[in-house]
Amino acid sequence: MNTKRILIFLPLGLVLFLVQSFFWVPTYDKQAVGNPNRLVKYIHGSAADAEILNPILSADTTSSSINGLVFDGLIDLDDKLDYRPRLASSWTQYEEAYLVVPSNNSVKNITSDAHEFANWIQTALQSNTAWSKNLKSVEVVAGEKVKGQVTVPVLDGEGKAVMENGRPKTRQVDYSLKRPDRLKFTLNQIDQDFFKPINKLLGEEFFQSFPYAQYIHAKDSPEQKNLAGHYQEILPLTEHNPIIVFNLRKGVRFHDGHQFDSGDVLFTYQAIMNPKNASPRTSDYEPIKSVEPLESHKIKIVYKRLFSPAINSWFMGILPEHLLNDAALKKEAGERGEDIESFSIRDSEYNRHPIGTGPFVFTEWQSDELIRLSGNKDYWESSAEYEEYVMRIVPDALTQEMEFYAGAVDNYSVQPHQVARFKEDEKYQDFSSVGFFYSYIGYNQRNPLFKSAEVRRALGMAIDVSQIIEYILYGEGERVTGPYPKITDWYDPSVQPLPYDPAGALRILNDIGWQKNEDGFLEKDGKVFEFNLITNAGNPIRKNILTIAQNSWRKLGIKCNTQIFEWAVFLKDFVNALKYDALVLGWSMGIDPDLYQIWHSSQAGPQQLNFVGYKNPDVDRLIVRIRREYDKKKQVKMAHELHRQIAKDQPYTFLYVAKSTQLLDKKIVIVDRQPDGSEKYSKIYPTKDGNIRFYFNKWKKLGQAPQFSAGG
Repeated sequence: MNTKRILIFLPLGLVLFLVQSFFWVPTYDKQAVGNPNRLVKYIHGSAADAEILNPILSADTTSSSINGLVFDGLIDLDDKLDYRPRLASSWTQYEEAYLVVPSNNSVKNITSDAHEFANWIQTALQSNTAWSKNLKSVEVVAGEKVKGQVTVPVLDGEGKAVMENGRPKTRQVDYSLKRPDRLKFTLNQIDQDFFKPINKLLGEEFFQSFPYAQYIHAKDSPEQKNLAGHYQEILPLTEHNPIIVFNLRKGVRFHDGHQFDSGDVLFTYQAIMNPKNASPRTSDYEPIKSVEPLESHKIKIVYKRLFSPAINSWFMGILPEHLLNDAALKKEAGERGEDIESFSIRDSEYNRHPIGTGPFVFTEWQSDELIRLSGNKDYWESSAEYEEYVMRIVPDALTQEMEFYAGAVDNYSVQPHQVARFKEDEKYQDFSSVGFFYSYIGYNQRNPLFKSAEVRRALGMAIDVSQIIEYILYGEGERVTGPYPKITDWYDPSVQPLPYDPAGALRILNDIGWQKNEDGFLEKDGKVFEFNLITNAGNPIRKNILTIAQNSWRKLGIKCNTQIFEWAVFLKDFVNALKYDALVLGWSMGIDPDLYQIWHSSQAGPQQLNFVGYKNPDVDRLIVRIRREYDKKKQVKMAHELHRQIAKDQPYTFLYVAKSTQLLDKKIVIVDRQPDGSEKYSKIYPTKDGNIRFYFNKWKKLGQAPQFSAGG
C-alpha cells in the first residue's frame, strides 16, 4: 500500500513542479496580455550564481557578466573588435625613451657632455628620415642619487639556491645609485626599434664595458658581488616608456550621483596593486610605472617597458574612490566591529551592493536565486530600453530549457544536438557563431616520441577531424589550424588544415624508421610506439576524442592507452607537473595577439602554460616582437608568420572551434529612436566575435514579432 502511494505521489510532485515552473510568468504568446511589465524586463537564466560583484576582484564568468552591466571601463571593443571610447572620450599613445649619457671612459671619442652628445646623435642620424620624423624632442635629464632594493636568491655554502616551499628563497639587498645624466627622447609613435640606429652609432663597446660599479654601490660592501648580476636592472642604459594619455568623459556620475573623475581611475589602479585586496588582476597592471592625473578629467599612464597588450587592462570597470578609500573602509570596519588595520576592499559590503557608472543599477541579490538590476535612466550614453534586468540562477540544463519554453527566462544556450530542431521553430531567433575557444591534442615534447615535427604531423594526419565535427559536434564547429582565435585578424586563413591521410601518415613514420612488428605495432630500435593520452573528466566531447584518436592511431600500429582524471588531479598531478605523454584540452583565448605565456620557450617549466615544452627560437623572436609592437598592421603580419610556423611544427594537433548557439524570442529586437520620436526596429545580430548582446541597451521586446523584409 505504501509502495503504491509513493509511486503515485512522485509523478504528481514532478508534474506540479513543472507546472509551477512553466506558469510563474505568462507564456511567450501571452506575455503582453495583462502583464505589460514583462515586456520591459529581461530575465537571464544562469547556471551559477555570482561570487563577488567587484570588477577588480571577480574571476568567475557570472560575476563578470553582472559587473559588465553595472560598471564601465575607460575603453572596450566595438562590433568589429576595434577599440572604442567609454569612460575615456579619447586617448593618445606615444613614447618617452631614455639613453644614459656616456661617462668619460665608457666609449672612446664620444663626448660625455649631455648636450653635445644629444646634438651629435641628431646630426649623425638626420639622414634617417623615419627615425628623425618620429622624434618629437630631445632633452637632458640631470643625474640624481636614489636608493633602492633588489631581490637576490639565498645561497647555501656551496653557492646553490636555498629552496623554501618548492621555490627559491630570496632576500633584499639595499643599494644606492648615482644615476648619470640621461637623454629623454619624446617620440610621436611608440617604436621598439628606436634605439637600433643609436646602438649602431655607439657600438657594442658602450654596452659591454659600461662602468656600472662607478654608479651602483651596495649599502653593505660585501653585498656588491650580489648586485653585479642586477646592474642592468638597476641602471638600464636604454629604456622604453610607452605612455597613454586618456581624456575622460565629463558629466558622468556614479549611481549614487557622485561625479566620476581621474581620481577614480588612479584609485582603481592603486586598489588593484594593493596586496591587501588580493586582486587577481595584479599582473595585468604590473607593467605600469606610474599613473598621474593631469587634470580632473585627464590622466597619464606611463609604462616600464614595451608591452602593447597593456591597453586592454583599461577595459576594467572603474571603482568609486569616495566609497572605498581608506577613510570609507575604516568607517565601515568600525561600524561592523572589524579590525581596522586588516580590513580591505575584499571585506567590504560594497561587493554585494556595487555602485558603478554602467547602464544598470544594482538593486537586489538573493544568493543562489537571483540578482536584480534596474535601468540607469541617467546613463551617459543613453538609458537602456529594458527597465529591469534579472539574472535567475537555474543550475539544471533541462530546467533552463523548460523555463525558456515557458517564458520564465529570455535566453537559452542550445546544445549541439538541439540546433537543427530549433532552427526550424518559427517562434525563436537563433545565433550560431564561433568564439575565442579552440580544442587540440597536445604532445609533451620532453618525450622522445614527440620530438620530431614529422611524427607530430603524422599523428595529426591520422585523425579525421571532419568526422569529429560532424558526429560529435553535430556539425556545430569549424576546423582550426593554429594558435589564434579564428575570428581575429591574427589568425591566418591561408593556412590549410592537415589532410586526413592515414596512408600518408604511415609513410612518414616508415621513412623515419618505424616499422610494424609481428604484433602489428610500430617499432623502432626495439621500442614499440606506445604512449598514454589523457584528459579531464566531465567533458563527454573530450572523452569521445580520446576514443577516436586511439582508434585512428591503432590503425597505424600505434599503441595508445587512454585515461580520464578528475579536473584537480588532472591539472595538479599531470599538466602542471609535466608528467604526461599527450592530452586533449582547449584554450579560451583573448583579443590581443600576445602568445608569450603559452608558446615562448621560457614558459615551459612546471606550473607554466607552455606545458608541451615547445621550443623554437624563431617563434620566441616573433612572440617578443609582437608584444612590443604597437602598429596593428605590423602585428598582423608577424602574427600570420607565427601562425604559419607553429602550424608547420605541429606541437598540437589543432582540432576545431565549437559554435555557440543562443536562442531568443523573435519578439526581441533592436530599436533605434528616430528624431521625430518614432521607433525603427531591426533584427538582433552578432558582432564579429559572436556577441549578440553588444547592442543590449537597445533591445526591446514587442507585443508581437515584427515582420522584416528579406534584407533585414
